[in-house]
Amino acid sequence: MNLHGEVVPDPVVGVAAETKTINLALQGGGAHGALAWGVLDRLLEDERIAFEGISATSAGAANATVLAFGLTVGGREGAKRALKAFWRRIARTAMFSPLQPSLWDRMTHNHGLDNSPAYLAFDILSRVFSPYQLNPLNLNPLKSVLEDVVDFAKLQRDCSVKLFLTATNVRTCKVKVFTGAEICADAVLASTCLPFIYQAVEIDGDYYWDGGYMGNPAIFPLIYHCDSADVVIVHINPIERPEVPKTAREIMNRINEISFNSSLMREMRAISFVTKLIEDGKLPDGDVKRMMLHAVEADDVMRGLGVASKLNADWEFLMHLHTIGRERAEAWLNANFERLGKESTVDIGDKYL
Repeated sequence: MNLHGEVVPDPVVGVAAETKTINLALQGGGAHGALAWGVLDRLLEDERIAFEGISATSAGAANATVLAFGLTVGGREGAKRALKAFWRRIARTAMFSPLQPSLWDRMTHNHGLDNSPAYLAFDILSRVFSPYQLNPLNLNPLKSVLEDVVDFAKLQRDCSVKLFLTATNVRTCKVKVFTGAEICADAVLASTCLPFIYQAVEIDGDYYWDGGYMGNPAIFPLIYHCDSADVVIVHINPIERPEVPKTAREIMNRINEISFNSSLMREMRAISFVTKLIEDGKLPDGDVKRMMLHAVEADDVMRGLGVASKLNADWEFLMHLHTIGRERAEAWLNANFERLGKESTVDIGDKYL
């Protein structure tokens, strides 16, 4: 009742926004994962969105683990704080690396660094010498950053979302999905292990490389283990490039992009096949799950970044990508929220097949 004696519907009950539960699929891409940070940061602000499962690979696995821990201990605001703390620590840890931008690069906003002498030297060395020679002590600063931000014992015990981290088994060529009590710092390192930079990560007698070779990210855990049929893929690696790569570096970069997208494309083909069977009445709709797929991306921006920028953890660059991620998530929410739970908002055939 208002001051004039009129009955007014309770604002919480009368116009409460519908909550829609989604699963997240987070790609990897080194420092480019800051784009996904921005996307997550914006999604966390929208209380109409709830999260059930997160499948992630490489830098996406780091984002997913920090997000899951933040949600577990502090809800949405806790997740936002944890993600920001993680990326700040990444930037601070990288400040003294010779691969980071010079003062001139920062002044000229040279985020690519593909022509920096330090990167060129590193690129040549990594093609001649293995990480077992260049990094015999197997140092990986990401581990200390993760352990500073995430209490893995608590995450294993109380995780508030279903978390799936993908790695590649070096010896068997099979995909490994870490989940539940398996989630630890080494599992994240396994998912992020680029074989030209780091030694294979050993866990319980098996050895792992970056999960992007087998699932970037893997969608099947979300199909098998989550109730929600909505999967929001946060893309980092461009699927299409209009120009044909001609330099050695451009060719290698495109090979990596194709390799790291190939497993996702195969899963999209399988999902499209099952969806078509359902639509044609050849499979009972109730017997199999009809997946609804969505994509948040910034391919127009990511196509303009060189491969070296995946190693650029300068705070200005990370914030640049974070801002773009927030903007793309905002646009996606405005355009597609009402369609969640009803239909896919990405044309699977046009984008992936």
